[in-house]
Amino acid sequence: MVSGFFYERVSDDMTAKTAQKSIINDSIIKDLSEQVLKLKYGTIVIKVHDSKIVQVEVTERTRYEDVWLVEKGGGI
Repeated sequence: MVSGFFYERVSDDMTAKTAQKSIINDSIIKDLSEQVLKLKYGTIVIKVHDSKIVQVEVTERTRYEDVWLVEKGGGI
């Protein structure tokens, strides 16, 4: 299990009907984990269609907080 993500794994004792309701699998968890680890600032949007994850959108933001440390009291 990837740290920070919570999901229910399908075990042998679960019925096939319950397993089909799962919207997430190890491949999706791996992909989401990689995206989160690469992202410093931004958002990740998960799109769902018919109870299944069909798309992941990543928007990365750039922050310039450290630039203003050079000029004490700098800014507009």
